[in-house]
Amino acid sequence: MSRATLAPSAATRWAIGLLVGAVFAVPFVATALFTLTAADGSLTLDRWAALFDPALSAKYRPVWTGLVNSLILAAVTVAIVLLVFAPTMVLVNLRFPRLRRAFEFLALLPITIPAIVLVVGLAPIYLQIGRTFGTGAWTLAFAYGVLVLPFAYRSIQAAIDAVDLATLTEAARTLGAGWGTVLVRVVAPNLRQGLLAASLISVAVVLGEFTIASLLNRQVLQTGLVVINKQDAWASAIFTLLALAFAFVLLLVIGRAGRVGTGRKTP
Repeated sequence: MSRATLAPSAATRWAIGLLVGAVFAVPFVATALFTLTAADGSLTLDRWAALFDPALSAKYRPVWTGLVNSLILAAVTVAIVLLVFAPTMVLVNLRFPRLRRAFEFLALLPITIPAIVLVVGLAPIYLQIGRTFGTGAWTLAFAYGVLVLPFAYRSIQAAIDAVDLATLTEAARTLGAGWGTVLVRVVAPNLRQGLLAASLISVAVVLGEFTIASLLNRQVLQTGLVVINKQDAWASAIFTLLALAFAFVLLLVIGRAGRVGTGRKTP
């Protein structure tokens, strides 16, 4: 049986796409209507306009501060994944293949541990981190780097398994390239899709994480939304919609930037 026979028809694909789209769209539409409906049942934009009222800027400051902190955390966490974790995976696959199973076990271990348990173990560590690096929100990136390991590992390892990494690196080394050049100009381009997927997942995890930030008393986007929700439920719903839209656009931008040049044809 050919692959074309097994492929779903266009009507089936459209039906599945519409069904999945409806499942995601209904909560968003309901939340948007909640923020637009006045007490008398009419539609109004007053609650949305209040977000830009200078007199209420102090009220909404926790969300804006949390958003900035979350973006910084996302950038630092992605840097940890790309500059520390990914090269370590390449090293293990090339030089220490016997350690791959043990490394895989350690990388996937955080997904089996509840966040509340992770915080119990991280609390004494963060006492030392606070004394060394300060108590800025960006220090949460060390914990988030551990939190995203299982997702980043699967994405990067799938890309590594899809290419003959040993042959590529040996060829580059034979031509006189140093290890830095091999990683940047040979390995990274061939693992682009895996590195991009790991970055996207890391950003999504950081923007949506609440438990660790709350228990370690750091202000991020999700903790800011909780603070606003206690004061104004409508504002919290509006900021939730804006946060989801912002995260969606940010992930699209990152995905688009990572694919620049992949469609070029070699003459």
